[in-house]
Amino acid sequence: MEDRVLTKLEYHRILQFLTDCADTATGKELAAAARPLTAAYAINLALDETGQAKELLRLHPTFSLGGVHDLRPLEKKAALGGVIEAPEFLLLLDTLRAAGRIREFFQDTTLPFPALREMSEGLHPLPRLEAAIAKAITGEGEVADRATPELAKLRARLRALRGKAKEKLEAMVRNPEIGKYLQDPIVSIRGDRYVLPVRLEYRQQVPGIVHDQSGSGATIFVEPLPVVEINQETRQCELLERAEVIRVLRQLTEQTAACGDELALTREGLTRLDFALAKGKLSARGDWGRPAINEAGRIFLRQARHPLIRGRVVPVTVELGRDFDAIVVTGPNTGGKTALLKTIGLLTLMAQAGLYVPAEDGTELAVFQRVYADIGDEQSIEQSLSTFSAHMTNIIAITAQADSESLVLLDELGAGTDPAEGAALAMAVIEHLVAAGAKLVATTHYSELKSFAASHARAENASVEFDPVSLRPTYRLMMGIPGRSNAFEISLRLGLDPGIVESAKAFQSQEAARTARLISDLETNQILTEKERREATVLRKQAAGALAWIEKKKEDARQRAAKILEDAREEALELLAEARKESDGWLKEIRKMRKAGLQNIQAGDEQAAIKVKEDLRRQENKLYERLERQAGAGAGAAADWEPAPGDLVYLRRLRQKGQVLGRANSQDEVPVLAGVMRLTVSRRDLELLTEEKPEYGEGRRDRGGHDRGLAASGHAGLGAGKARTISPELHLRGKYLEDALEEAEKYLDDAYLAGLAQVRIIHGKGTGALRKAIREMAAKHPLVSGARPGGYDEGGEGVTVLEMRK
Repeated sequence: MEDRVLTKLEYHRILQFLTDCADTATGKELAAAARPLTAAYAINLALDETGQAKELLRLHPTFSLGGVHDLRPLEKKAALGGVIEAPEFLLLLDTLRAAGRIREFFQDTTLPFPALREMSEGLHPLPRLEAAIAKAITGEGEVADRATPELAKLRARLRALRGKAKEKLEAMVRNPEIGKYLQDPIVSIRGDRYVLPVRLEYRQQVPGIVHDQSGSGATIFVEPLPVVEINQETRQCELLERAEVIRVLRQLTEQTAACGDELALTREGLTRLDFALAKGKLSARGDWGRPAINEAGRIFLRQARHPLIRGRVVPVTVELGRDFDAIVVTGPNTGGKTALLKTIGLLTLMAQAGLYVPAEDGTELAVFQRVYADIGDEQSIEQSLSTFSAHMTNIIAITAQADSESLVLLDELGAGTDPAEGAALAMAVIEHLVAAGAKLVATTHYSELKSFAASHARAENASVEFDPVSLRPTYRLMMGIPGRSNAFEISLRLGLDPGIVESAKAFQSQEAARTARLISDLETNQILTEKERREATVLRKQAAGALAWIEKKKEDARQRAAKILEDAREEALELLAEARKESDGWLKEIRKMRKAGLQNIQAGDEQAAIKVKEDLRRQENKLYERLERQAGAGAGAAADWEPAPGDLVYLRRLRQKGQVLGRANSQDEVPVLAGVMRLTVSRRDLELLTEEKPEYGEGRRDRGGHDRGLAASGHAGLGAGKARTISPELHLRGKYLEDALEEAEKYLDDAYLAGLAQVRIIHGKGTGALRKAIREMAAKHPLVSGARPGGYDEGGEGVTVLEMRK
């Protein structure tokens, strides 16, 4: 990409915005030097970085590269054998800590930022160097006393010496004999020496070394002889302390130099990360979007805006490279033709640089190896070239180099010379560039080019709209419609004599007049079509909204009806369960009274209670069957579904979810895992789960105000609870006959609710009385479809195997 073209398309201004978004000096340099890439895979990687950075800043708005400094001067000084100063080590320490914090942040592999994480992996932790700097350098940028034992000792000696010298001088200040010779009763410092301010006329009365004199000359600063020796010793100690400080800094510098490679990689990783974040910030500020990238030369800008135009911008939608390779744009001056060229060119460059673009979703841009632009006034006084000559110089170079991987943008093609010859040259240039495979957008005022584009198989007309009433451009781009100059209309509106306008029309050739009328008709039809399209879009949206409202009302009604039916089912099951519970209580009470020896309890009473209980069970079983038939009828095409292992299903009887474990057997029964229970369920009782079932029991109350949700009470809740706890066998050995029968009946109820297809009752052999009673009870029980003795490996006659009704 030529720098001249980048400048014409104002790409450098985008880079300035990008540079302002970077935080570090190296990041700013990388942003300022960014150039469009020419490989699709590299462009997509760069766009990935931009998108991830934009999302990172959205999810973590406080994320920053705070604390990162430019380490190149330090690295250079260390590599050349110099000594890094203490304040500079603070910059290095801040950067190492920031790099560690950033690297730790991206260690979370659940974050959706793989490209940024890859950059963070280049940040090398240097804990030993970091610890050494933190120990040796204070937060104020000084070498700490703790850096070495020798330094700590020297500084302690210095403090003692300075304190001793100051004490002597303060004693002299307080001495009346000496105090009267002083300008002020204070101890001062000159050149790292403690001194006294002595009046000039008393110089001889305070013997010592003069270090300075006041501006007026009335005061001299004297180091008295009693403290000269102490100050000399202090000076010696200071030199030793300075030498020890330099030794500490040199050691840290050498340690830093040894980590030069890691520091360079860390700097590079931080620079790349800062550059990516700058791209993300720039895209977020303008709410720009990611364009699709292709290598087929296709451009489709949907509602695109020029990123450098402030205020209200009319977006443009333009397509190139699919059905045609050249667009000829016509229309009045100041109508936006040049802005269109720059928008297409600049957005292409931005996308190839890995930047998002100001356009809506669906925008697609091609990868071009070269972008050529001849835009604006190319007149050159220095080279004595006219505007036409300068334009032709550019076009000669473009036609010599452009190929199928080139985008060419030409403004006012053929202008600046005789219109007939200019139009002919323009048509020849377009023909040549299209034949070379280049993608071309050219603006012009020549009517001949409109006809040329209309008749060329790979060219298309376009125009910028102009309102002849308001005499203002609308800046709307109309594809497929050539533009008009509107010279006659504009002249009349501005006040030109209508007679002159009519004379001008008479001078216009019949062909030109026909062309103008055709263009006018096309433009009018285009405007009407666009208006009708917008109205149709509004009507379509209204119809879709009305349809959605109707569908929602239908769904609400269906759900309300289902809820009413479900409430009725729940209430019926609850009433039956309560009645059965009450009958069980009567029977239990009768048997308890008989055990107690009450003579007034007759055997007929017990038989009557058993009969009531059996009637209730039969009614309950009929109700279950009826509810199942209704559920099966509501399932629609569920019966045509063939269960497969792994399918998620809804068990209608238990009203809970499960997972299919295998194929249906010959009896059309399917093994299902519900909770922790493995069940065998009839296929007609299963429904393939395509969406979440409603939580029927949640928040539901019975007539007494008590919660009867699935987990609390009612048939479904009880079934779900039993499915998690019930065993497929019951042990009755050693129990009294009546107690065993009562426990067996309760167990069969639970087994049925849990959906068990088969259970085993272990009663033992013994006298055979319990075995006989269990099998007689099973033969009459409404929930049992069959009973058989246990097989050889099931316990033989000591076990009865019961098949539960489906």
